[in-house]
Formats: sequence, structure tokens, C-alpha cells
Amino acid sequence: MRYFILLFVMTLTTACSMNDIIVQDQVTKQKFDLSDQDRDGVIVARERCVGTLTGSDIDNYGCGAIKNIAERQELKILFANNSYYIEPQYYPQIEKIAIMLKQYPSTSVVIEGHTSNKGSYELNLALSQNRATAVTDVLRDTYGIDQSRLKAIGYSFDRLIDTSGTPQAETVNRRVIAEVTGEDTASDLKWNIYTVDEEVE
Repeated sequence: MRYFILLFVMTLTTACSMNDIIVQDQVTKQKFDLSDQDRDGVIVARERCVGTLTGSDIDNYGCGAIKNIAERQELKILFANNSYYIEPQYYPQIEKIAIMLKQYPSTSVVIEGHTSNKGSYELNLALSQNRATAVTDVLRDTYGIDQSRLKAIGYSFDRLIDTSGTPQAETVNRRVIAEVTGEDTASDLKWNIYTVDEEVE
């Protein structure tokens, strides 16, 4: 009797396992497009914003975030003592500001001139103003930026960033800052897996 029951169970098990086997003769078609045509990290099946700028900070649907233009940077321009003449070797830094202004036509720039606290306040006020104006003059005369988009402000030594009084402090306090702002917006960029390829090329 035991032998009969064992044989019955084995037969039943074998039959069940054979019924579970499914033979597939045709290739399964992918219902959704899983490619990433604009290389933003979002597949086409989920994509709502095609052609996103590579490197943009995007949401789950591939739509890039935008930010208002508010760029503030120091221009590494070295002036001779008590001079506001800009050597041509520093023009490429000013050109970067010009390129941004041309790319975003609703922006404007404020050029800030700052000095160390050596000498009188009035002398440094005039010097910082002249240095800032010299930069806006280059933007206008060399790079064709309209004067209405340019503003120069001299701060003398009102905004020292190093008050230690050392020669190094004097150097860092003598600076020119460019602040570009406006109604234009730009894509908010971030590092992505494609950035490395772009840098290598």
C-alpha cells in the first residue's frame, strides 16, 4: 500500500511539473521605449521634455530645472599701484562676462571696484571707481555691450575681506567683482554620467 501511495505521489508531482513548462517560440516585443535619446538619464517611455540640455538638473520626467541669472565672480585683474589701466592680458576674463551678457540679452552687469585700506578713503574711492569704470569701458568699447547694461561702483575700502593688514591682505582686498543679473533664465546644470565623456573629448 505504501508503495502504491508513493508511486501515485511521484506521478502526480511529475505531471504537475510538466504542466508548468511553457515553450516560447516568439520574441517578446518590448511595449515601452527604454532608450534615452537625449541622454538626460530618463527613458523615452517616461520623457515629457525631449531635447533637455545635457547636464541639466532634471525631474523624474526629464524636464530641466531653470534658475534666474545671478552670476557673481571676481575678475583676476592686477592693477599697477595707483593705476586703473587694464593690461590686454586680462581681457579674456572680461570677455567671459561679455559672452554671458550677449547670451542673455535681458541681463546687466554691475562692476564693483574694491581697494585695500592703504591711503586715504577719498583717494581709494576714486581709484576703485576708476578701476570699475575701466572694466565697463572694455565691455562697451571692445566687446560691444550697450552702456545701458553696464554700471560701475567704487567702494574704496568699505568692504575689506581681509583686515589683517598683511601684504597678502592688501592683495586680496584690491579686487574687481562682476555681478550679472537679469530677467533671463538658464538651465540649472549638474554633474552627470556624460560629463566625463565631454571632458575627455
